[in-house]
Amino acid sequence: MDDLYPPLQPSAEGMLDVGDGHRVYWQEAGNPLGKPVVVVHGGPGSGIAPMARRHFDPSAYRIILFDQRGAGRSTPSAADPGADLAANTLWHLVSDLELLRSGLNVEQWQVFGGSWGATLALAYAETHPDRVTELVLRGIFTARQSEFDWIYRGGAAHLFPAEWEDFLAPLPEAHRKDPLKGYGELLASEDRAVRERAAIAWSTWEGATVALVPQEAFVNRYADPSFALTFARLAVHYFGHGAWLDDGQLIRDAGKLAGIPGVLVQGRYDAVCPPITAYELHRAWPGSVLRITEGAGHAVNDPGTLAALRKATDDFR
Repeated sequence: MDDLYPPLQPSAEGMLDVGDGHRVYWQEAGNPLGKPVVVVHGGPGSGIAPMARRHFDPSAYRIILFDQRGAGRSTPSAADPGADLAANTLWHLVSDLELLRSGLNVEQWQVFGGSWGATLALAYAETHPDRVTELVLRGIFTARQSEFDWIYRGGAAHLFPAEWEDFLAPLPEAHRKDPLKGYGELLASEDRAVRERAAIAWSTWEGATVALVPQEAFVNRYADPSFALTFARLAVHYFGHGAWLDDGQLIRDAGKLAGIPGVLVQGRYDAVCPPITAYELHRAWPGSVLRITEGAGHAVNDPGTLAALRKATDDFR
């Protein structure tokens, strides 16, 4: 992976009390006096990925990462069926980003995120544009109904028919036309075996569709119950509520980003978040740059994607 900087360890870490009984884990790496950048992870629910520290020149950037509510090392964990998700919404996460920024004495920062991380990054930047120096976004997802329909109501099934059948398998027949609702019920079951089976099926669908060429490592990671229970429960919770956005809101309000430089890195053959969303966001966002990576799907390590991300962060440093 020549397009990544060498591995580096966190130089600082902590837990931030964000209210509502939630504590958010954060960490820093790189130059403590460098240009601040915050990495917004995907999922929702995937948590910090150590590789994410490697998109940035560590001599130039102060690299800040955090686990969103309920994910990774943040508490309480969404994998705990007793964890109340009422105070775990997109707008709580936007607030958490501001609390983290002020708590770390950052005036402004670059915001970097992919997939769901792009959704949250856009919501944050449209709410607090004065706090954002640049946006670097990958695999653009804006939580529109059409995007949910594509991946969870049969659109992508035309590309992955066998995997789609596996995704539907845990659902009663009555819920197969609305998998989000059906999975919501399964993941709320009092029976751990039912929850685990549903979580693994939900997460494995993403693992099967994320890379241009199927990668066993992705499928294995998503099928791990310790990952899948958090990942699936938060995804179904967020997507079942339309991410608490008006349909099309993030593209509708993209004019609020005028004056913020932005790079959109999008795989040509992204089967999770097809390029139409990145294109429409680019059209609505004055001054944004759209970089289509040919031969790439949704995965960050698909051909060309890492190089495009590194070019963006190097250009902005």
